[in-house]
Order: sequence, then structure tokens, then C-alpha cells
Amino acid sequence: MKIGLVCPYSFEAPGGVQAHILDLSQQLISKGHSVSILAPGSFEDAPEWFVSVGEAVPVRFNGSVARLSFGPHIGVRTRAWLEDGHFDVVHIHEPGSPSVGLHALMNAEVPIVATFHAALDRSLLRKATSGLVQPFFERISARIAVSEEARRTLMEHHDVDAVVIPNGIFCRPFVTAQASPQWGGSAEAPTVVFLGRLDEPRKGLEVLAGAIGDVVDHIPGVRFLIAGRGEAQALAAVRDQYPQAIELLGEISDAEKATLLSSADVYVAPHTGGESFGIVLVEAMAAGAAVVASDIPAFSAVLNDGRLGRLFRTADSSHLAQVLVDELRNPNEERTRLAQEESWRYDWSTVAEQILAVYQVATRTTEPVETGTLWERLSGRQRGHL
Repeated sequence: MKIGLVCPYSFEAPGGVQAHILDLSQQLISKGHSVSILAPGSFEDAPEWFVSVGEAVPVRFNGSVARLSFGPHIGVRTRAWLEDGHFDVVHIHEPGSPSVGLHALMNAEVPIVATFHAALDRSLLRKATSGLVQPFFERISARIAVSEEARRTLMEHHDVDAVVIPNGIFCRPFVTAQASPQWGGSAEAPTVVFLGRLDEPRKGLEVLAGAIGDVVDHIPGVRFLIAGRGEAQALAAVRDQYPQAIELLGEISDAEKATLLSSADVYVAPHTGGESFGIVLVEAMAAGAAVVASDIPAFSAVLNDGRLGRLFRTADSSHLAQVLVDELRNPNEERTRLAQEESWRYDWSTVAEQILAVYQVATRTTEPVETGTLWERLSGRQRGHL
């Protein structure tokens, strides 16, 4: 099968959608399919199947910054890519974004599969533009949402449904990663890991900063290992007060991430919102780290309402400190083991097969596929779940 994957966001600034598309392309190619990715920007070590549509500009949206491409030249380059590709199916991610995906949606003459990643409460911009993109959405043969939160957003803003297929990870590198003595802990000196953009408020570093003092007071030897891009201004005051408790690791590689998570006693995700899934929670689960996360809907879903990890009240530093202290003093090894087992349901070997099943259904008809038919085709399980 010849598959065209379209990403609205630039690969110059890595993000969850970009990683999802790149990993999916590799998995599809390993299964014998021909794949081409069209996206703005470029990146070091880009695979030969990556095609850049041109430069991107930063746009602030949903508590983050997205790098998108605009202008008539984007349409010209997109049409050329579609004509040259002779695709059996075009898979567009976030087709409503004002970028290359919308051009692909307007111009593709083959079955279109769309994946929706975003989770929004209320967006005036999304609401204002939904009427403009709605006619083009009717060209979509089959719709996928990466989570129930993404599905809810799609239904609220566009009044259409989607089958839920989660983001994927390659579990094995995390399961087999060896703990590092440098980052490992002990009962008296456990390690707590945070991963994410340090200067992006919705990642919750300020919430974690507010909890560190209370945790150190109860467990003096605890170390907080903070990894990610950006300036950690939220930690400035607490680092001055507890310099021995906080280590800034900066940006780390994928291999280092697997080692870091494997070494951690607890992975903490204090995000305040704007998340549709929680891929790093699954990575931590696969690595065997206990997970403590805010109770935003996306994280509650991944952790099965606390069955696979601990939840604390979103943006409540005091409650986060209580949960961290309790988890570090009383680790639940059975819960962590169960979480690692459950992480395999998100492995790309499973997720890619589900996406391929959607492609197969979409390419067998000239009409949009009813979402109920997709659910039946994928698993036959209860509506809305895998």
C-alpha cells in the first residue's frame, strides 16, 4: 500500500504529533508499505521518505507554540506531492489546522484518513474556524482520535465522531533499559523524574516546584531529576533553598530517556491541562517507574483512574507532595508491575495494525465510513474503546 502521511507541525521543534507520525512511518515501512511524510520545516537525520513543504512560523495555541506553514506556495507544493505520490490513502493529522494538512484535505483525490490529537475545553479560534473547515471534513473517509479527550473535542467542535486508537510507543527499549547508578535511588535517597518543556506552563513545573520543599522535609535524601528544553525559572527559588535535591539534566536523547525512566523510583507528571493523551506516562510505565500524575482527564484515562498509577488534584502542590511522600515511603510494586504489562497495549506493533485496519476499510469504499463500522472492524468491543 502507498501511504501519504501529512503533519501540520514543523519537525524543527519536536513534539508529540511529529514523533507519532515518524514512528508510524517506520512501523508501516517495516511491514512492507511505501510511505512518504509531508510536513513543514526539516530536521537533522530526516529519513529519505520525508518531504518538506517549506519554512514554518510559530503560532501560540492551546498553551503551547505550534510551528505551521502558510501561503499559496504551500498549496502548490502539496498538490505536487499528491500527484507524484500516487497514494492509495492519505493520512492527515489535525486536518483542521491552518497548515499543510488543510491543503492536503482540499486536494487529495484518494481516500483520506484523519487523526485528531488535540484536547481542548473551549477554543474561540477552533469554534470560529469550524464552520469554514466543516465542508472539507466531509471529504474524510475515516476518522481516528488518539484518546477519549481528543474524541470529545472533535465531537464538541465539529459534531462528528471518531474511533479511538491511542498514540503508540516502542515498548521494548523502555522495558529492557538498564538503570543507571547516576540516576538510580534508594529507600533513603529515592529519585523523582520530571520530563517536559521547562518553560511551558501547562507542563506543570511550577506545581512541582511548590511540592518539592514538603517532600524534602519528609524525605531529606530525595532527588528530583529534571529533564527537558527551556529555562527552569519556576525552580529558581526552590533550587536556592534545596540545592542538593534538584538536578537539571537539560535536553536528553531517547536512549537517555529510557535509562532515566528505568532508573527512577517515581515519574511525576504535574501537567495542568491541554493534554489529549500522555505518551510519557506510558513510557514511564513500560520502564517500570511508578507514576504520579495530575488528575486531568487524559492522564486519568491512561492510569485507569488510579489503578495503574497515583493521581493528585491538578495544580495542587500540597496534594502532590502528600501523594509523592506516600508513594516513596510505600511503593506499590504490584501496581507498577501491572502498569508495565498494560503498557504493551500501546506498543506500535498493536497500534499500527489498528491504523492499517482503518486504511483497509477506507480504501474499500468511495463513501465516508461510519464510525460504528470502524469500531466493529477493529475490535468488536464496546463503543469508543479498543
